[in-house]
Amino acid sequence: MQIRYFLALCLLPNIVLAEEAETTELPTSQCVVTPPVSRSFEDRAALTGIDDEQIVIISDYSNAAFNNKAQFIGDVSFSQGQRHIAADSAILDQKNQRLNADGNLIFKDELFTVTADSLEAQMSTNSATLQNTKYWLHGQQVHGDASKLQITSENNLLLTKTNLTTCPPGDESWLLEADMIKIDSTEEWGEIWNAKLRIADVPVLYIPYMTVPVSDKRKSGFLFPSFSTSTTNGIEVITPYYWNIAPEYDLTFTPNFMSSRGLYTKTEFRYLAGEQQNGQFNVEYLGSDDNSDTNANRYLYHWSHQGAINKNWRVRSDYTDVSDNNYFNDLDSDVNQSTDNQLSRIGEASYFERNWDFNMRVQDIKVLGEDEKPYQVMPQLNFNYRTADFIDSIDFKFNSELTNFSHQDNEYNTATRLHLVPSLIWPIQGPAGSFTSEVKVMQTQYWQQNLEEDSSLDDTVSRTIPQARLHGQVNFERAAQLFDSQYRQTLEPQIQYLYVGYDDQSNIGIYDTAELQEDYYGLFRDRQYSGLDRIADANQFTLGFTTRLFDTNNREKFKFSVGQIMYLESSKVALDTTYEETSPSTSVLAAELDAQLYNDWFISGSVQHDTETGENKKNEVTLDFRPSNDKLLQLSYRYVPDLLNTNTNDQVDISQAGLRTSWPLSDSLYFVGNYYYDLNESRNIETYTGVQYESCCWAVRLSYHYRIRTNYDDDLSSTDDNSEEFESGVYLNFVIKGLGGSGPLGVADMLNEGLFNYRKPLYLRN
Repeated sequence: MQIRYFLALCLLPNIVLAEEAETTELPTSQCVVTPPVSRSFEDRAALTGIDDEQIVIISDYSNAAFNNKAQFIGDVSFSQGQRHIAADSAILDQKNQRLNADGNLIFKDELFTVTADSLEAQMSTNSATLQNTKYWLHGQQVHGDASKLQITSENNLLLTKTNLTTCPPGDESWLLEADMIKIDSTEEWGEIWNAKLRIADVPVLYIPYMTVPVSDKRKSGFLFPSFSTSTTNGIEVITPYYWNIAPEYDLTFTPNFMSSRGLYTKTEFRYLAGEQQNGQFNVEYLGSDDNSDTNANRYLYHWSHQGAINKNWRVRSDYTDVSDNNYFNDLDSDVNQSTDNQLSRIGEASYFERNWDFNMRVQDIKVLGEDEKPYQVMPQLNFNYRTADFIDSIDFKFNSELTNFSHQDNEYNTATRLHLVPSLIWPIQGPAGSFTSEVKVMQTQYWQQNLEEDSSLDDTVSRTIPQARLHGQVNFERAAQLFDSQYRQTLEPQIQYLYVGYDDQSNIGIYDTAELQEDYYGLFRDRQYSGLDRIADANQFTLGFTTRLFDTNNREKFKFSVGQIMYLESSKVALDTTYEETSPSTSVLAAELDAQLYNDWFISGSVQHDTETGENKKNEVTLDFRPSNDKLLQLSYRYVPDLLNTNTNDQVDISQAGLRTSWPLSDSLYFVGNYYYDLNESRNIETYTGVQYESCCWAVRLSYHYRIRTNYDDDLSSTDDNSEEFESGVYLNFVIKGLGGSGPLGVADMLNEGLFNYRKPLYLRN
């Protein structure tokens, strides 16, 4: 039977000896690098009344002499604050405050764990030297070996003849060897001298000096480079540099060398303005593009800012400009994508109170590839007031807007618009439904300038339009059984009556108005157009219903909605001055479906069907197979007839089928693929395939991209005959985790590559 000895050294009043306690093992996983743990490390947790300045020593046997050396043998544990040492034997020099330990030695503090052959520690300076060590950084997968490891009084690490990796023990997929490494515990970064990077035990790179992160703390330095090749840009080499200017400022400079175009530089400056405001500047420049006919200089500059000045004031601004219409088509910008053809420039300040708010805004929109420029809002003032129970249970709202429309071209007319809308709302809410009555008066005044002599517009226009709206909805539910499963089924019919008075508005210009889409939810809007230049008269009923199925866990398994407008009178207001009044009795029949068909099969779709002509105005459907979060197989189709091509002013039909998938081939290997086909033109319009391998300490992705691209003519409003081109590219991304790489590449961003991003459900809504 073993007997444990505990001895109090009276000449060292801060030393306490205590009884050992039971411990539990730490959990481990495949991608977690776990340092060794000694049972005696947990002994300190069982002690009470001990501060961080006191020293606790536990051992099987001890031998101490007064004011001399104390020797401890057998499962020795030495603890002071957050530092713990476990060894087979230790000698404590009380006079010189020195500790020597060896034999199965483990050193641990709040930042790292070290195993070594021997340790020599100076307690007065909190420093130590360990020989023939292995070390692990807490909270990171970084670990390695060192012939000598020194712990300074500032709790920094100095490692001599050392190496490091983030791979699990026994896996040296990559290894960084160095003459010396210094890990700063305050800055949480490591400095490395005379380093060699080995991949699969083959030296591939010599680095005389570098820094690496040991936490997510920011520090200036080069980020991991990337390489790719494409038919339009040639070979690309990207080497970003990050500059941590101050806690509230930073800058990323990214030189991108493209063999077919030249040197493309991108600069992003981010800042914090106080605790609640932030913004960024972007400048991108490509001098003398070698892949263009004119060798023109190409550039972008962008500024955005948003945040709260105080509890009432909010501000927002966004401004972007580019050198040419094809900038986003040709270059990989950090600001916009190739599918973006509008640049919004906006400045906004808002003030909020409990019952009212005020907003000031200026806005300009630049449309790429179009000759005609939109109107500018310079400025717009909005005031909104609302109060509940204004009269008994009737609510009152007042909305107002004062907008000045200007234009860059002098030949266009301009206008100032004042819009006032008082309204009374009577909402009735119940557990099984709701009914809302609303009446409003829309008073608008226009002052139009710079009109041509033969213009049909008037200098001054006053427009008064009343509106009444009644909307009711009832929720029914019942128990239902389907395919031997129990469900809760709901039936949610709703009806709306809308009356909007008529006023001839042909004497008003079009400044900010466009037609809205007629999907299911749009059927219950009280307006046909966005903006205020046209307010369509209405005398109509809208009928619709939604039915849902919920399983016993209250998860929605099925949802179907269908609705249609019945016109009592046809609208006499239109955007087009050449509009000829027709008399349709109904709107399109709009339906939407979202359902789990069976187990892992899901379907989503929508259709807008003209019941009078028997033609579909729009329909789309997606069929998903999703057996798990990382597995997806999706088939999709969408059809949109008579879509206006703004480049050619022609009506075109969109009929496209698509396939996309994300599938793990093994625990570490993923495949992602997108394929979209134009059924009208009988051609492939986009293909994206990628294979990604990811282990605990590195990842690599090889992908191929083929897609259609449109080249705008900067001098004309339409594209030329050769405007539609296809480009293809091969992209290689390689990340070594722990050496400044961005961590896991991820499969989600591969799914979001390209023109047609994954959406569920795939609705084309406003």
